[in-house]
Amino acid sequence: MVDVLLGLQWGDEGKGKIVDYFAPHYDIIARFQGGPNAGHTLYVNDKKVVLHQVPSGIFHENTTNLIGNGVVLDPVTLKRECDTIRSFGVDYRKNLYISERTHLILPTHRALDKASELSKGTEKIGSTLKGIGPAYMDKTGRNGLRVGDLLDKSFTTQYIKLRLKHQKLLDSLNFHEDISAWEEEFFEALEFMKEFKIVNGEYFINDRIRQGKKVLAEGAQGSMLDVDFGTFPFVTSSNTISAGVCTGLGVPPQKIRDVIGVTKAYCTRVGGGPFPTELHDAAGEELRKIGNEFGATTGRPRRCGWIDLVALNFACMVNGVTKLVMTKADVLDAFDELKVCTSYLVNGKKVDQVPFQLTRVTVEPELKSFKGWKTDITALQSAGSLPAVMKQYVAFINEYLGVKVAYISNGPGRDQLIEIQ
Repeated sequence: MVDVLLGLQWGDEGKGKIVDYFAPHYDIIARFQGGPNAGHTLYVNDKKVVLHQVPSGIFHENTTNLIGNGVVLDPVTLKRECDTIRSFGVDYRKNLYISERTHLILPTHRALDKASELSKGTEKIGSTLKGIGPAYMDKTGRNGLRVGDLLDKSFTTQYIKLRLKHQKLLDSLNFHEDISAWEEEFFEALEFMKEFKIVNGEYFINDRIRQGKKVLAEGAQGSMLDVDFGTFPFVTSSNTISAGVCTGLGVPPQKIRDVIGVTKAYCTRVGGGPFPTELHDAAGEELRKIGNEFGATTGRPRRCGWIDLVALNFACMVNGVTKLVMTKADVLDAFDELKVCTSYLVNGKKVDQVPFQLTRVTVEPELKSFKGWKTDITALQSAGSLPAVMKQYVAFINEYLGVKVAYISNGPGRDQLIEIQ
């Protein structure tokens, strides 16, 4: 049995805490896509930890963690991350496995990412410059190196051949920065990686499913950044929706049970691209300030706006969401008035569907207003204690989406999660 937990907006929905909360109920936590551009924030012993590639179940002693083949893996970032995990007294080597089919991010991928973004001038995508896109391009172009290749004696030869190909591309982009330090770090990290349990991921996970083990597939980024269904071209380079679980872990679709979608009580986005409900006023600034909306990986200020139910409904549809988790509801405690986007005016015409190309049309959100609850909800522990006005806000969202909000996060702490019966 496989349950899926993923983001329904443009990432940064607070998935890390939610995976951490659910982890004790599962035997295996598995990352199925994305790379170190993800930043899943946890609080362990009241200390903030940001995981970029390691699954969010790593701090649970009896939970197995698998980095699946759909991920692109940066050995340098992995080593740094594992050093942080070890500082908490956790032996990551005990319960962290890596699929041998997982593609590696090379130093030249990072260079190509930077060169490509610089070449775009004012039309930048907003890449995190971690080498994600070029690594996936090599994967689909059948040029990439995989974790399993580390065990082959010809790895260095394969690396040199690919590096020469990359250098030609870098020369064509007039990129001449010295990346020798990056390469030195990379090869040191490769030696470190050899101590990990490298497995045939698809046999590994399917064998355990047959044994009756429970798997939670952990997504990165958000559904509106999916390479097929997101706000193209301002998207990530992988399939962030639930369908990516099958290709990113090697599990058949009939093994998937629940799809748990995570959404903020409002909306944010990092980097470029369309954002229909974005606020450029005091309310937007207040959301950013109260919600501490700065990228966990990049530190970039996030763009903030009201919750977009048109986009959220689309994300629920393409993912087959069975239950919702609403995060950061406490950020709205201070607002006198809240707004919800219920439809778009696209070139003056009212629609309730996400257009094919948001960048080519003029989109104005149609907003429904709600009275704010003006109550500190951070100490509340039960659904019955939630303010009546807040219940109305949530009930409207439930009815619009046809999917129930099953949990509400009312703070960053592990215990600040209210189950809604």
